[in-house]
Amino acid sequence: MACSLWPEAKFPEQKEFLSCLSYLCSMLHIHLLTVLPELLESPFSHSIMKRAQEKGLLEIHVHQLRKWAVNKYGMVDDYQYGGGAGMVMMCEPLANAIDELQKDYPFDEIIYMTPDGSRFDQRKANLLSLKGNLLIICGHYKGIDERIRQQYVTMEISIGDYVLSGGELAAAVVVDAIGRLIPGVLNDETSALTDSFQDDLLAPPVYTRPADFRGMKVPEILLQGDPKKVEEWRYEQALERTKERRPDLMSDV
Repeated sequence: MACSLWPEAKFPEQKEFLSCLSYLCSMLHIHLLTVLPELLESPFSHSIMKRAQEKGLLEIHVHQLRKWAVNKYGMVDDYQYGGGAGMVMMCEPLANAIDELQKDYPFDEIIYMTPDGSRFDQRKANLLSLKGNLLIICGHYKGIDERIRQQYVTMEISIGDYVLSGGELAAAVVVDAIGRLIPGVLNDETSALTDSFQDDLLAPPVYTRPADFRGMKVPEILLQGDPKKVEEWRYEQALERTKERRPDLMSDV
């Protein structure tokens, strides 16, 4: 679990994450609704996300929204009332898709990826990794009809103050951040606990062989074999790096 010298979790969601991580073992099911499923093939077919699925720790289901289209032409969007540029994703396809999927998967959260959502961060990733069933709606065009947001969506997430062509790439970021936290996904699950933003700190510097590269040497303390001193050094370095690069995080430390 977390290093004893690392600051104690100060937020309820962090405490829940840290207390559950050691024994949480149920599979996480993540469903994604999209009009461009091809965009999501590569991110989930390689590296850590691939291994998570092969180990039976994570199931990712990508659903083509046009399956629930309002006509045989696959229509899922229409012009917006009041005029203006940009199409809007219609109520019926989204509502029908969610209603059907919810029969088999009682979703803990129905997430809509949108630029006006709350900023995604490590705390949200920690919380969502403890859930059992998640549905992520990938927005496209001008967005989804507001009535779907009011009726179905329980969480709205943005990955930053910029606009993408659709919510697929943003959804892939969220799934990756969540999936790697599931116990057993990483070879060493404590690795996730020392990442940047856990405990509201940036991660300290890391080094590997050789010990001397072009005259630049690894700090001597890391070579001495004293775990307690190494932990103290890493914590001090994390504090210093956070103060220097992300002072906005220091108010919570």
